[in-house]
Amino acid sequence: MLNVILILGGYLIGSVPTGFLAGRAWGVDVRRVGSGNIGMANVLRAAGKWPAVITLLGDMLKGFAPVFAARLLTENEWVVAAVALAAVLGHCWPVFLRFKGGKAVATGAGTTIALAPVVGLVLFAVWWGIVIVSRYTSLGAIITMVAGPVAFLLTGQPWPYVIYTVVGSSLVIWRHRGNVRALLEGTERKIGEKAREGNARAG
Repeated sequence: MLNVILILGGYLIGSVPTGFLAGRAWGVDVRRVGSGNIGMANVLRAAGKWPAVITLLGDMLKGFAPVFAARLLTENEWVVAAVALAAVLGHCWPVFLRFKGGKAVATGAGTTIALAPVVGLVLFAVWWGIVIVSRYTSLGAIITMVAGPVAFLLTGQPWPYVIYTVVGSSLVIWRHRGNVRALLEGTERKIGEKAREGNARAG
């Protein structure tokens, strides 16, 4: 029963729509602006810096907290990995927004930091380094998602965690398939680029 509660809790916590709530607090429905995504990048375009900061930290926390709690409450690494995946699934398909969510980059980052703090923090730094240099959050996400499973494997993380990073990273990359097309076509929005209401697209 404990395992079921932990996994269900991971999904429900992951489902909390931080970006939507932050945007609402600033008077913006981020689902109707720019890409329509509830993630940090679109919140930044739609509502500004502080809502974006709140979104980033909140999304990371909802990935970190349930996994950290699971590691305290069970020694079953498969259950911990399942909780991490549940949090990511919750962000992508949140019950509170009729299963229309974000792309889970920050939530995924939170889970990896909880699973393997040093590796997770390094991957988070890599993500931001690429974003700062390229100004494309999607490019940073895609490269980091490819690097994540390799980093977990090379640093000797438990197999359930490695498998989670493979599955979770594949899901995040699939959620970015529109961004991949936009990057190849040269139409991807850069971070901080303003978005117009009613102009939803893949970015």
